Amino acid sequence: MQKHILSVLVENQPGVLSRVAGLFSRRGYNIDSLSVGETENPAYSRMTIVVHGDDLTLEQIKKQLAKLVDVIKVVELKEEDAVQRELALIKVKADSKARTSVIEVVAVFRAKIIDVATESLTVEITGDKQKIAAFIEIMKTYEIKEIVRTGLTAIGRSYI
Repeated sequence: MQKHILSVLVENQPGVLSRVAGLFSRRGYNIDSLSVGETENPAYSRMTIVVHGDDLTLEQIKKQLAKLVDVIKVVELKEEDAVQRELALIKVKADSKARTSVIEVVAVFRAKIIDVATESLTVEITGDKQKIAAFIEIMKTYEIKEIVRTGLTAIGRSYI
């Protein structure tokens, strides 16, 4: 089964997210990742939905989405034609002995420390799934206290 990234432009109205998620649920399709936010026009939101399935399943999903009243446009973003990012916030144990070492790893990954406490650091990291997974794997050696991740968000590349 292949990974598919759908960019879905919808009306920015209450209940739209519920209707889209309900469509997937009723049809037995699983959403691997879902990210939603207002666009440059506050009347619209864009959903980035990641699903796994064959081409037939993908076509069914796209057709079903297009039938929803609040859906304006459904576009599949091919991985090679899209810029993709995820965001993770990671709270890691960093006492006085480990702090310098954690800060060095954060710098190597071009992440940012966004909160400092006596016994921990909170790090913000953006990148593709592999980069975030590699960072998390290294942070496990310091003891991760908490992780929060966004879903994948993507935008089509501009070719000039």
